[in-house]
Amino acid sequence: MERIWAPWRMEYIENSKPTACIFCFGDDNGHDRERLILHRSTLSVVMLNRYPYTNGHLMIAPFRHTADMGTLSEEEVLDLFKTLDLCRTVLQETADPQGFNIGINLGKAAGAGVDDHLHLHIVPRWNGDTNFMSVIADVRVMPENLLATYDRLLPAFLAARKGAE
Repeated sequence: MERIWAPWRMEYIENSKPTACIFCFGDDNGHDRERLILHRSTLSVVMLNRYPYTNGHLMIAPFRHTADMGTLSEEEVLDLFKTLDLCRTVLQETADPQGFNIGINLGKAAGAGVDDHLHLHIVPRWNGDTNFMSVIADVRVMPENLLATYDRLLPAFLAARKGAE
């Protein structure tokens, strides 16, 4: 029998879930790498998903803590979707995916791991990246370490930020 090791999953299984919202951190940007935060726009934040479906799986959340899309201002909605487009551009340039899954899970019943703070997911996809492992064993094979992905994406986000100034 062959084994595929995914030791990073044990952290998810064994650790208690954080009591504080993972998207609410104020202006403290001294721990961005530790928190996997890649970019802050005017009204939203981009971070790597700590438990991704594929390498480069990003989450975009408004700074304001809300689970209700109806409470977002027009500026927040525009900022979220401009930031989503920035994420798509950065991922296209750095990872060359052949497609994307983009979605919002509203509520636990819809699969939201964090159901009290609205967030968007953008997942880069490649032909053949889904195989029997996910279907049969609920295992995902990640070819790159999470912090290596962070270090690969961060320069593109920094360059985009400089270009916007």
